[in-house]
Amino acid sequence: MSVSIRNVLISDAVDSACVELLQSHGINVTCKYKMPKEQLLQEIKNYDGLIVRSDTKVTAEVFAAATSLRVVGRAGTGVDNIDIDAATRKGVIVLNTPGGNSVSACELTCALISTLARNVAQACQSLKEGRWDRKLYTGSELSGKTLAVLGLGRIGREVATRMQSYGMKTIGFDPMVSAEGAKQFNVEKMELDEIWPLADYITVHTPLIPQTRNLINETTLNKCKRGVKVINVARGGIVDEAALLDAIKDGRCGGAALDVFVEEPPKSAVTLELIRHPAVVATPHLGASTNEAQQRVAVEIAEEFVALAANCPAEARARYAVTGVVNAPVLAAAMIQVNTPWIALAKELGKVAAKMIQGAVPGTNICIKTSGAGMESRKFLSTSVLVGMLTGHTKNGLNLINAPALAKEAGITVSQIHDGHSDIPSVTVTVSQGKSVSHSVQGTVKADELPYMLKIDDANFGPAGLLLGNNIQLFQCQDCTANLTAIITQLATRGANIVNVATATGKNVWVAVRTADEFTDNISVPGVVAF
Repeated sequence: MSVSIRNVLISDAVDSACVELLQSHGINVTCKYKMPKEQLLQEIKNYDGLIVRSDTKVTAEVFAAATSLRVVGRAGTGVDNIDIDAATRKGVIVLNTPGGNSVSACELTCALISTLARNVAQACQSLKEGRWDRKLYTGSELSGKTLAVLGLGRIGREVATRMQSYGMKTIGFDPMVSAEGAKQFNVEKMELDEIWPLADYITVHTPLIPQTRNLINETTLNKCKRGVKVINVARGGIVDEAALLDAIKDGRCGGAALDVFVEEPPKSAVTLELIRHPAVVATPHLGASTNEAQQRVAVEIAEEFVALAANCPAEARARYAVTGVVNAPVLAAAMIQVNTPWIALAKELGKVAAKMIQGAVPGTNICIKTSGAGMESRKFLSTSVLVGMLTGHTKNGLNLINAPALAKEAGITVSQIHDGHSDIPSVTVTVSQGKSVSHSVQGTVKADELPYMLKIDDANFGPAGLLLGNNIQLFQCQDCTANLTAIITQLATRGANIVNVATATGKNVWVAVRTADEFTDNISVPGVVAF
C-alpha cells in the first residue's frame, strides 16, 4: 500500500536532516512550530502528511479538520499525543520510530541506576554548597543486586544487557515475551507478584496504557523489598507519584530516579514535593535528548514517509522501510512484496462475497479461513477481505487502515481461522446473515501472482480457476446451456463487450462473465439470479 504524500507539515522542531531527506525526494515541506490550536486546524487542511514530536496534540478535532491527511509521523517512540482511534477511523496512517531513541533512553536509565546506587546527584550538590559529606553519601554496589525490568522491548532489553555487565541479576516481566525469549538476553521472566519481593531496583519500560497506568502503586510498593529503588524513563503515570512519595517518606522505597511525570512540566504539589525530596533524582524528560537520537528519529521518520509515498521514485521507496506502523499491522505486511498478491486476492474475494449477500449489513458474520503451508502467518488478510466487502458501502474513505473500525461500527463481525491440512495455499471467505443466507468463496494465488477464484459455494471452477478482477458479472442458474445462452444474448444486446466466460458446477451452476467495461444494467432471465 502506498499513498500520495506531496505536502508535509512539520509542527514540532526536528533535526534538519528530516526536512532535507524529504525535500531531496520531491516532497514539499513546511515548518511551523508552536501553533495555537486554531491555527493548526486551519493549516492541516493543506497537507497530506504531518510530522510531530511531543508538543503538538493531534486530537480527533485535528483529524476531523484534515481533509487531505494521509499519514501522521511521530519522530520518537510514544504516540500519547496522537488520537489513534480517530486516526484509524479517518483512515490515516500513524507512524513512529520505535528504535530511534532506544539507545539514548537505555543509557539514561543505566546512568540513573548508577546515580541512585552511589548518591551522585546529592553528593555533587552538597559539595557545590561547600560541604564535605563523605559518610552521609555512602552508597552501595550494584554487583550482586537484583534488577527488575518491567517491559522487555527494545529499551528494556538494552538496559538488562548493560546492567548485567555490572554483575546485576536481571529478572523481568512482559506479557508479550516468552520465558524462552527472555532467556536469550539472560533475563529470568517472572510474574509481577513474584518480582516485587525480589527486586532491589525496578525500572519500567512499558507504554502508558490502561493496563500499565499506576502499575507501581501503594499495593505493589507494600509487596516490595524494603528500600527498593524505582526508575522511570518511560512514561509519566506508570508510577503512582503520590504512593511513591509516601513510600519514600517512610522508608519502604529507598529512592527514585524519574525522567517523566504525569504532568509535564510538573505543577501539582505532590509531584513537586516528590521531585524535591533528597532521595529523588529527577530530570526533565531527557530520555531521547541526545544529538544522536534526535537526528536518528528525524531521519527514520523521513525515510518511512518516502517509503510510503506513491509520488516518490520506486527506487527511492525500495531503499527505505516502514518500520513503525502504529495503527495498522496489515500495512507493514502490505509493504512486503510476497504478501501483495494475497492481499489483492482477499480484496477480490471480499467483493464477490459482498455481491452474493447483496452487501454487508449489520449482523453480517464473516469468517476467513486460510489453508496450506505458510498461510498461518497471514492474519492480516481479514482486513483485506473487509476492504473488498465494504467497497462502495461506506461514506467514509475506505482503506486498509480503517476497514476493521468501520466494520465494527457497522455491526459486522469478523473471525479468522487456519487449516494446516490442505496442500494448496488458499483463502476461503464465508459470509452469513442470520440462518437464512450463507455463501462462501475460495481462491488462491498462482505462479503468475494473480488472484483466482477456485470455488463458489459448492461449485468448482476447475483447475484453471477464474481470474478475478474488475467488471465480473455473476449469475446463479439451473440449466447451464439454456441459461448461459440467454445471459450472453441479453448482455450483448445491451452493449456489453464480453471478454470471457467461466462456469462453476455444483448443486447450482454459477456463470461468471467478464466485460471489457463496467456494466451496470440489470438483466432478467427466467431461472437466473444476478448478483
